Amino acid sequence: MPFVIVCPLSQVPASVAASRARHLVSLLDDGTPVTRPPSIPAANHLFIAINDISEPIDGMILAGEDHVRTLIDFVEAWDGATPMVVHCNAGISRSTAAAFIALCVRDPRRDERAIAARLRAASAVASPNPRLVALADQLLGRDGRMIAAIAEIGRGALALEGVPFALAIEDDA
Repeated sequence: MPFVIVCPLSQVPASVAASRARHLVSLLDDGTPVTRPPSIPAANHLFIAINDISEPIDGMILAGEDHVRTLIDFVEAWDGATPMVVHCNAGISRSTAAAFIALCVRDPRRDERAIAARLRAASAVASPNPRLVALADQLLGRDGRMIAAIAEIGRGALALEGVPFALAIEDDA
């Protein structure tokens, strides 16, 4: 069963090593250095340079449709044979949105609220970036259900950094 592991930047090496992941998604501010673990082939590392914002702010990169389409394409191409690690700086907002999107992509028949509830159960601090979720909702034709599901679980508990967690992609919907 495929897994998505969510972690902060500080936990990427340990999360990749512990899970034996062969795919990595980095959602970081442009210019943030990230060292790709040697076990991740370069072709299996997606770096999306966006800031953790939901509205335009001068000098910052707002997630756009192209960013989310690139994420969706990467998740669709992933064979699921080994886990995928998804991270942002803190492991709270961009990465949890990307994990939610990944589960919605890989399990299109499963109810978005059920996926969001699993996300909340796995992480009390998860606060998925609403811009990423809204763009994915549109691109995946979910008619607002992804947005509503994340709104339903609400903002997570305040934290400076999330704790790594895993979400299985259930294929039995």
